[in-house]
Amino acid sequence: MLSDILTPQKALFPDGAHTELRGQLNRTRRVVLLAGNLIQNTRSDVSGVSARVYKNGVYGFSSMAEYSPEAAQAVLKAAAENALFMDEHVRPGKPQLPPVGSSMTAPEAALADGAQSLYTDFARAVDDRVRSRYKNVVSRRIVVYEDSMEKLLRVSQGADFHIAAPRSYCYVFLTAETPAGIPVELFTVAGGSGVFADNFSDPAAMDVLTDQLYDELMAKREGVYADAGEKTVILGGMMTGMLSHEAVGHTVEADIVLGGSVAAHNLGKRVASDKVTMTDFAHTAFGAPCPLPVYADDEGTPARDVTLIRDGILTGYMNSRASGLHYGMEPRGNARAWLFSDEPLIRMRNTAIHPGTDRLEDMIASVDDGYLLLRSGNGQADTTGEFMFGVTMGYEIKRGKLGRALLDTTVSGVAFEMLKTVDMVSDTVTWASSGFCGKKQPMSVGMGGPALRCRITIGGR
Repeated sequence: MLSDILTPQKALFPDGAHTELRGQLNRTRRVVLLAGNLIQNTRSDVSGVSARVYKNGVYGFSSMAEYSPEAAQAVLKAAAENALFMDEHVRPGKPQLPPVGSSMTAPEAALADGAQSLYTDFARAVDDRVRSRYKNVVSRRIVVYEDSMEKLLRVSQGADFHIAAPRSYCYVFLTAETPAGIPVELFTVAGGSGVFADNFSDPAAMDVLTDQLYDELMAKREGVYADAGEKTVILGGMMTGMLSHEAVGHTVEADIVLGGSVAAHNLGKRVASDKVTMTDFAHTAFGAPCPLPVYADDEGTPARDVTLIRDGILTGYMNSRASGLHYGMEPRGNARAWLFSDEPLIRMRNTAIHPGTDRLEDMIASVDDGYLLLRSGNGQADTTGEFMFGVTMGYEIKRGKLGRALLDTTVSGVAFEMLKTVDMVSDTVTWASSGFCGKKQPMSVGMGGPALRCRITIGGR
């Protein structure tokens, strides 16, 4: 755990300038088994201190890969000098940042570091169960993973905090072959917020997920290609989460808006059907903790929810303190940094479309000829909201009933147009949190949503 060496340094903060002093420790533990063979077994700890000083519209930043009072003093001095230099040469002449609250409620920082055998033993136990239970598998891969961000932040104005944010997962990848000998792969993942020992104790608890995975894989190996074209589809919650994050969420990050995203000229306008409401949640959603709770950001802004779309109308952006000043919007804790050496960027936290009132069974029954799309392996989108996502698991829907499984395909469209076709929204939300957002620097995020019935372009063979 990080000791508090930063509070005494607040006496050195430059007068009249917003200042952030951050100490940080990132830990990563990873084990990979391929066909029972250990091919990766790594541990990494990265720590240091950074400072950022705001002056008249510009920031000075400095970091050092050392966590000590001397390092904290050095980066404070360098950041102040950098801010002064930038101000003298850029002279943007902008006002000081508006104040934000200092009140926040967050759990005390706590991390328990397990021995590496904790991860290797669990991975081997899961692999043994997979090998013995599933006979028509040509390849299997088990990944056990844990990372954590521990941060100690002291600011001139805002919320001081000491927070630990661990998360841990177990992934199972299975590969089979179609009758024609073409490999097909699916994966499942368990876990979420918390250290590994909190989330995983019994390898047999993975059986429910891996049984479902195997059943889907066996259906997929007998699967068919989708018929290409614009179709009525039901996007499962995982697909909705991908859409929310990649095709919508990034376009409403204020720095991307400043760069000319599609959201720049759509504030207050209809971008979806009135059945669509979307929020970037801070730490609590729909009466339960978010997958990856965030209580304050790395500018010292207490984290609160940001409503992005309400009843189909684009209502807001995610902001830092500086972009909030530019747009006249209240920052709500979206400025986040991955490593001590990274400056905070505007990032999503837990972004999701709200559930509706429809039952998934009724949604399927309402489709005469279309598809149920459940899993996505990858995706991309640009600042216009145009997207293309891979679909790794789905089913035909024929006359209101599920049909054959699908082989890998893609879906594409323009998010703010496709969302206008949403006419049914399921009453259950599915969350995902095991990946990274890759906007300039990695970041752990949660994303999710209900099933959506909509029109979308799907690829064929």
